[in-house]
Amino acid sequence: MRNVLPYASHHEVLNPATGQLVRSVPATTPDEVDAAVFLAAGAQQRWAALAPADRARLLRRFAIAVDERIEELARLEVLQAGHTIGNARWEAGNVRDLLDFAAGGVERLSGRQIPVPGGLDITILEPLGVIGVIAPWNFPMPIAAWGMAPALAAGNAVLLKPAETTPLTALRLAEIALEAGLPEHLFQVLPGAGDVAGGALVEHPGVAKIVFTGSTRVGKAIMARCAERVKRVTLELGGKSPNIIFSDADLEAAVAATPMSFLDNSGQDCCARTRILVQRPVYDRFLELLAPAIESIAVGDPADEKTQMGPLISQAQLNRVRSYVPDELPGIRGTAPEGPGFWFPPTVLTDIAADAPAAVEEVFGPVAAVLPFDDESDAIRLANATEYGLSGSLWTRDLGRAIRVSRAVAAGNLSVNSHSSVRYWTPFGGYKQSGFGRELGPDALTAFTETKNVFFSSTPRVQEV
Repeated sequence: MRNVLPYASHHEVLNPATGQLVRSVPATTPDEVDAAVFLAAGAQQRWAALAPADRARLLRRFAIAVDERIEELARLEVLQAGHTIGNARWEAGNVRDLLDFAAGGVERLSGRQIPVPGGLDITILEPLGVIGVIAPWNFPMPIAAWGMAPALAAGNAVLLKPAETTPLTALRLAEIALEAGLPEHLFQVLPGAGDVAGGALVEHPGVAKIVFTGSTRVGKAIMARCAERVKRVTLELGGKSPNIIFSDADLEAAVAATPMSFLDNSGQDCCARTRILVQRPVYDRFLELLAPAIESIAVGDPADEKTQMGPLISQAQLNRVRSYVPDELPGIRGTAPEGPGFWFPPTVLTDIAADAPAAVEEVFGPVAAVLPFDDESDAIRLANATEYGLSGSLWTRDLGRAIRVSRAVAAGNLSVNSHSSVRYWTPFGGYKQSGFGRELGPDALTAFTETKNVFFSSTPRVQEV
């Protein structure tokens, strides 16, 4: 008789706003991962053999099918992730846009002709094969598509492992792909535990690359396991991003943009600007203006069109956030619903040490710390005083300062006089322990290819007499 497996057979998906069960989803076993890789490998070979125009056409059909189901996908995301309905609609639309953008690259994925003596040298970009995408719970749809869309466009198959808490939109996207005409087994979703289904993907010799978004701790473990197999990996990990406000900035504009720079998605965002650095001459005025802006944030039912911030994803995440914010810490606090669900109020901590845990560690909740600085060099020092380097913002009217500070801050994505970080047509990725590799942008497809170099000799052969 076979022994009982040491992992769950199902995962319960809870509504974060109520704590109620939404659905129970079967968990993928290692044997099922192995079977999925085998099927994906066959589908990938057939997919790569299609004419580029045909692959592009099918991806556009997939995009159209997603567009027709924006509201359905958005409502599903509200249920499983607690995202506000407005955000969830944008996220579903982002999947559509990523598929469209990737489809446009299929017929432009070309190599080069390199001048060499004695012949002709060309490069060919070939698909890697089967790609494993391990997506997080904070943005289940868009981040899954960051890997899935360009990987498919480059001629690969994709096995997507969604987070245990948020598998529903991923499963629905796989169904939509089939409805749109994508080949069977080309894009499969494997729900389950990270250390089981995700671990099996990382270990499998038939998976050519892993794309992982999540914590730095788990990313390091995945990188080490991929290194043992010389397996390619792209990592998008944690963040503790600065929001630098100089005394010459448009203070009202900076204040107006600050709340949602760290409260969007309840602060569960690697790019959240949770370290607010304010130059001393405007520090007190900034806090005076910020307090009513924080206190007025509408926190509540994510399905309500007027809601600006919803719940945290789980009780475990709520406990984590609470551990960073003892009641005695001074600051500005908004309000949040009481009762069922995983709620935490918008919070800005003031008068805390620059090296306090809440000021340097990734809280991953609606919590920011405000720190004063003296001059430009002091701002740069504080901005870089963290192990992360994903994103950040700076506010100034001085163009020269904007250039200098942008060059000096060690982060992969910066915004001047705004908080924008992610566009599907521009590169995204981090410095330091925020990961490595770049996703999105004009080179996204090439990250899922192997470059082959071919030399054709043109030297005349000597004819034998």
